[in-house]
Amino acid sequence: MGRIDVAPDWVCEVLSPSTRLHDRNLKARVYAEEGVRHLWLVDPAHRTLECFENVEGEWVEGARHEGAASVAAPPFDAVAFDLADLWIAED
Repeated sequence: MGRIDVAPDWVCEVLSPSTRLHDRNLKARVYAEEGVRHLWLVDPAHRTLECFENVEGEWVEGARHEGAASVAAPPFDAVAFDLADLWIAED
């Protein structure tokens, strides 16, 4: 199988307590350096979605959504979805 030399347009990281800092710092920096255009950080513990855009190798926060908000965020801003659908309902 051949090597892939094209960066994806979008990466979504689901943060967990054990990898949160690694995902936010090291992995995000690598994604920016490699030319990923959009990064979403989903934090189930805080029920947030942070959306970033790569501007000349640096992440610029575009929007932060929380709770049950309706979200239409780049690169998928043509279709909105309910953020509440990402969270597991508690009994």
